[in-house]
Amino acid sequence: MASFTTRNLRFTSVLCAAAFLLSADAASAQGRHARLSSDLEERLRTGDVREASVIVTGTCAQVQDLAVLHGLQVKKCLATGAVVEVPAGALAALADDPAVDQLSSNYEVMADMAVTNQSIGADLVHEGGWADGIGPLTGKGIGVAVIDSGVANLPEFLGRIIATLDFTDDRGTGLDKNGHGTHVAGIIAAAGRNRFDETEGVAPGANIISLKVLDAKGRGFAGDVIEAIYWAIANRTRFNIRVINMSLGGPVTQSWRDDPLSQAVESAYLAGITVVASAGNFGKAEDGRPVYGCITAPGNSPFAITVGALNTKGTAFRSDDEVASYSCKGPTMYDHLVKPDLVAPGNKILGLAAPGSTLVREHPELVVSLKEGNRLQLSGTSMAAAVVSGAVSVVLDRQAHLSPLAVRGLLQYSAEASGEGMLVSGTGRLNVLGALSMPQPELAPPIAGEAQVPSRLLSAARPALMDASGNNILWGNAENILWGNAANILWGNAENILWGNAANILWGNAENILWGNADNILWGNAANILWGNADNILWGNAENILWGNAENILWGNANNILWGNAENILWGNANNILWGNANNILWGNADNILWGNNILWGSGVLAGD
Repeated sequence: MASFTTRNLRFTSVLCAAAFLLSADAASAQGRHARLSSDLEERLRTGDVREASVIVTGTCAQVQDLAVLHGLQVKKCLATGAVVEVPAGALAALADDPAVDQLSSNYEVMADMAVTNQSIGADLVHEGGWADGIGPLTGKGIGVAVIDSGVANLPEFLGRIIATLDFTDDRGTGLDKNGHGTHVAGIIAAAGRNRFDETEGVAPGANIISLKVLDAKGRGFAGDVIEAIYWAIANRTRFNIRVINMSLGGPVTQSWRDDPLSQAVESAYLAGITVVASAGNFGKAEDGRPVYGCITAPGNSPFAITVGALNTKGTAFRSDDEVASYSCKGPTMYDHLVKPDLVAPGNKILGLAAPGSTLVREHPELVVSLKEGNRLQLSGTSMAAAVVSGAVSVVLDRQAHLSPLAVRGLLQYSAEASGEGMLVSGTGRLNVLGALSMPQPELAPPIAGEAQVPSRLLSAARPALMDASGNNILWGNAENILWGNAANILWGNAENILWGNAANILWGNAENILWGNADNILWGNAANILWGNADNILWGNAENILWGNAENILWGNANNILWGNAENILWGNANNILWGNANNILWGNADNILWGNNILWGSGVLAGD
């Protein structure tokens, strides 16, 4: 559980974002027609008149007309708009133009920086024979678009880099000057040069489509990533592109519904491409405390499989795995989606090294010399996302007809249950063998001698996923995520996330997040986050966050933060912060802060020890 200070900081940022949005609404009432991302809104609010790189929504012809009118420089046309350079002092006029519907910043994106195959069961998948009638599965022929810093044409790819494009420079060669993209691609699809070379990615038969969007420093811009995604969509049939890997991230400045990068991810999803994104590496504060709500873009998209990083401790045994402290935790900013979707090995992953690249030259301590050649050891959710992209390729090798929704369902349903919580580890730890053993992942053979317990959790952006026999294993009617593994009753009607694992009854009607693991009853009706782990009763009706870990009763009706750890009763009705640690009764009615092991109440600030 995060500390009080961390949560206050997190909610302060949310309230600040809300203030920016209110500013936008006020401006709209005065004639401004454009919707702005929060960073652009902040620039206008503070009078920042510096030049800006902006993505304008609309057709390229419409943007060209705006460019002439406002003196803009069009840098790049996109499928849904264009990247433009706005001169100093011209942003306000552009935002006030009735012809402008939406403006988003062309924010910077950055790379999110063994025993991997053994720990997820991929080594058995490559050999085949682990189940009757199933031969080796290597992702053969599946095209994986790696949107990154480029991919070096190394012998370990055996001629399987079938396309290379550079979106950072029209005349660029696509060379990987940073080294991140080569490392990521190697995790996905590297293969030994001969029978004595043990180098092997998760899908050593997959093809790589290298789409360069990051420079030698591992940095790039959202507009280039968007252009690369739409290129992959347009060329998906030509190169059999079934997977897009984005081991990169940028700031979340608006809802995924308005973000052009998230809209591109949705377009890829609807085109039949499974999009895998890293969660980000900002899950730990400088003082070591966990940070929640830090999922980066495009991992905040509900149409991306967002991956957090596991620390395998250097062993193939899964029983000692834990989520890496740096791995970003949910929920997402603005939309409050539960992310990541699952976790995979990402700590100290040994992979291919691009000769002469920045990472090799500037970080010799990360270079490992083997008989096969130099290797690079990197950690991050980037590596974890690449592991999942390889797993998707292997799954599609066996069942090429699967949709992105079905692929997501297989991976999340078969993931091994994890005790860190959904906002930390999603539905659990990637299990390739379990995914290939659907609809009974528990019948998969042991991994490193340990039997696996699938979480049986499912998520989806659309109803209803079917198993191999045509039976429903997921249901709902509007962007619901519903699942459970033991006598659960789950349902909802609008963007709910509902689940449990033991005789729970869970429901809600508007953007609720509800869960529990032991005889809990949980419900709510507006953007609530509720959970507990022992005989709790939790509810609320307006943007409450409620939780506890031992026989707590918690509720409230307006922007309250309530919690406790031992038989506490906590509640409030207006912006209260309440907590305690032993047999406390705490409440208040206006901006109170109450705590301690006494009985406290009133209308001011009260405290006890």
